[in-house]
Amino acid sequence: DLIYENTKSFPDNTEVAVAIIENGEPIFYGVKRHDDTVKTEVNHQKIFEIGSISKVFTATILADMVLEEKLALEDEITAYLEVPLKGEPNITFRQLASHTSGLPRLPTNMQLFANPSNPYKNYSEEKLRAYLTEHLSVTNPGTKYEYSNLGAGLLGYLLAKIDGSNYEELLKRRVLEKHAMESTTVDRFKVEQMLVRGLGPKGKEVPNWDLNALVAAGGILSSVEDLSKFAMAQFDQDNKVLALTREPVFEINNGLAVGLGWHIGQSASGNQYFRHSGGTGGYRSCMVVDTKNKNAVIILSNVSAFGEYANRIDDLCQELLKTLE
Repeated sequence: DLIYENTKSFPDNTEVAVAIIENGEPIFYGVKRHDDTVKTEVNHQKIFEIGSISKVFTATILADMVLEEKLALEDEITAYLEVPLKGEPNITFRQLASHTSGLPRLPTNMQLFANPSNPYKNYSEEKLRAYLTEHLSVTNPGTKYEYSNLGAGLLGYLLAKIDGSNYEELLKRRVLEKHAMESTTVDRFKVEQMLVRGLGPKGKEVPNWDLNALVAAGGILSSVEDLSKFAMAQFDQDNKVLALTREPVFEINNGLAVGLGWHIGQSASGNQYFRHSGGTGGYRSCMVVDTKNKNAVIILSNVSAFGEYANRIDDLCQELLKTLE
């Protein structure tokens, strides 16, 4: 009923895939709106852009490399950069992963409106390096929370450089293979046949996003089946890598903190949960995990993050979790 009520007014061709994990057991639901009717759809293996949920995976790569002693959370990133940072700010890996680096949401030399349907496409490694050396503006690292796609993208860029690989290889080796996530990638051409087309704010098909140098901030594509494997892995208290990502780093306000990638909150009943949402021009996603009770909800959709219905995906995610408490 909750799924129907939240999707019945969506534009035609809207598709929503849901994984509900109760006491460690996943159940999949799917709906698609067609000809003004919401019908069930088997779509748990279909692929959507997951947007900023990607940041949790980037933070997981970081935790894995930290536990392997490839670097330390408190290491300053300047030691691993090939270019000097303008103003020489003291930014650490922990700060990049927890949005406390003082970096802005986006780099100032990124021309968002040059290609609004695919705004990151032309943001190359060269432009990122130019930003760091010529335009960088940082506000008091470590002192406040400020959500930053730039920070998360830079984190993934650095981790790939340290590893001597690229982000796709790093993601596959350090996260996906460990959890048998065979349909998750940043290369959409690998999953083209299962890809659900993204819809813009008015319900028309829009291009997929290419995040280029900032791919680690939001460039992953996945299915609710694959993401449910990652969510259920969080229930394993012996998994030190995942446990490290869930440790609180900074208190945002009363009842809300941030870990490495995850936002950490409490439900009305007092249960702690770990959450992240995501959005691109044609997609909206949400994942929330309650490790204590082994419950989780994952929603992927082709609802535009810039449309009037985007918040319904986030609200539905939290409402479904409440039904499991």
